[in-house]
Amino acid sequence: MSAHVPLASRTVSSQGHCDVARSSTVSSAREHLPGPDLRQRAASLVNRVVPRGSRILVLLVVVTAALGPAIWFFPDYVPLVSLLVPLVLSSLVLGPRQLPWFVVFVLFVLAVVVIRQEPFNPRIITTVVIIFGIGLVVMMSSFRRSRLGVAGLQGETMFVDLRDRILRQGGIPALPAEWYAAAELRSAGGTPFAGDFVVASRVGQRLEVAVVDVSGKGQGAGTRALLLSGAIGGLLSALPPSEFLPAANTFLLRQDWDEGFATAIHLSLDLATGRYDIRSAGHPPAAVRHAGSGRWEVIESEGPVLGLIDGADFVAVSGEMRHGDALLLYTDGMVETRNRDIALGIDRMLGQAERLLRGEFEGGAKRLVESLGSRNDDRALLLVHRR
Repeated sequence: MSAHVPLASRTVSSQGHCDVARSSTVSSAREHLPGPDLRQRAASLVNRVVPRGSRILVLLVVVTAALGPAIWFFPDYVPLVSLLVPLVLSSLVLGPRQLPWFVVFVLFVLAVVVIRQEPFNPRIITTVVIIFGIGLVVMMSSFRRSRLGVAGLQGETMFVDLRDRILRQGGIPALPAEWYAAAELRSAGGTPFAGDFVVASRVGQRLEVAVVDVSGKGQGAGTRALLLSGAIGGLLSALPPSEFLPAANTFLLRQDWDEGFATAIHLSLDLATGRYDIRSAGHPPAAVRHAGSGRWEVIESEGPVLGLIDGADFVAVSGEMRHGDALLLYTDGMVETRNRDIALGIDRMLGQAERLLRGEFEGGAKRLVESLGSRNDDRALLLVHRR
């Protein structure tokens, strides 16, 4: 046994020396390769020379500077209108601080190369006037954008993100199998930025939904609706049902908007028992369809408009949804037009609901919104059905 020990020791030792030799060889090889430190230094140098926020500007300046000599020496192949390419691109990607200076640079290049155009005929003059006019429009839009502080594409991305957040807040949370609910929204301008919106929240076995109509319509009311939807969405899930509308009223009073009022209707539904409370703030009344009689009934609930009276009270109207019943919450755009009273509009809506639904409630909200209401006003509708 003792004779084998030195051999094993020598073997392990030799393997250890080989491993050390290999690791030292690999380490020396790595030292000669351009490692992360060199790449980081190069990236740091580029960032110091050309900051990240100015790289697009530098690229556009280089392209414009290259177009200048090309137009000067090859006017037959590179026309003056080539300068419109960097000019239009700059309006999309440059920020409001960089854009005016770049427009001035493009127009300066145009003023230099235009003297090389031969013959100097009315076509050349018209081209120069058009390019200067477009440059002026781009510069004016830049001054307006300075209020927002972001470039064209960045600003559009922000608004798209805000629009998606509004739509997500209006999404109905997952419900038990015996319940169906759907909300539909249409704006006067055909855009999701509208003065009407729906917010919903589920806490345990209770579904909380608010249908809100902000004063104004279309994009004019969209900015106020955006702020209000975020606040109401937070209040809806954080407060007891009896405190929701008073808190929303207080929030609107504090905004001090010129058109700082809104109507709303709030549904608090117990998903286990079907019991519900409805509170209204100057909003058109809800309607319930009783499966037993097959008739629609208007639920009269009264309360002051949000944002006008401090300390207002909102009285609840209670009821119970049985299996087969349906409930409608909507905004005035569904029932009111210039030539029709709101009461007649409600009768027409309930008649259409009886004809279009006929026991098939899935997809019913979309069918009702598309067939009713004024195309010149925002429309929102919520349909709740207990299977």
